[in-house]
Amino acid sequence: KMSNGGFNPAINVQLAVDTQSRAIVGVEVTNAGSDKGLSEPMRKQVEERCGQKVQEHLMDGGYLVMDEIDNAAKDGVTLFVPPTKPRDPKKLDQRYVPKPTDSEAQARWREMMGSQQAQTIYKERASTIETANADLKTHRGLEQFRVRGLSKVRSVAIWCALAFNLLHF
Repeated sequence: KMSNGGFNPAINVQLAVDTQSRAIVGVEVTNAGSDKGLSEPMRKQVEERCGQKVQEHLMDGGYLVMDEIDNAAKDGVTLFVPPTKPRDPKKLDQRYVPKPTDSEAQARWREMMGSQQAQTIYKERASTIETANADLKTHRGLEQFRVRGLSKVRSVAIWCALAFNLLHF
């Protein structure tokens, strides 16, 4: 299902980018219409590929699933993801105040995301993953796939990421 309410064939490409080196370190594709629930599998893929434990995970708000905050906390991972914006603009600052239904990890996460330090870290998304996405779409042909099937699309996405990394370094 698309954001306009209609249904179209589509592929959702997920990338993980290291904020220091700006290397693409994870690639996955899915036909799911949402990013929800996809952060933990990507983290596991990055750990397997890099041979190191992910300690901090900076991700788009579309990935936010409250249970994943608890799972990440159990694994010792700090998530930098903004809380969902409330519908009422007057309550915008309240999204950082723990809710009675929040677990202990969720309450800590809300308070942390309200801090200036966490918001500064979150702004790194624009210079890392967003620039990698733009490069892949503009210069590497990762926009409209000319192959069918998730395994073939995954191969194309990995080749595009490899080209990005080779040219970047």
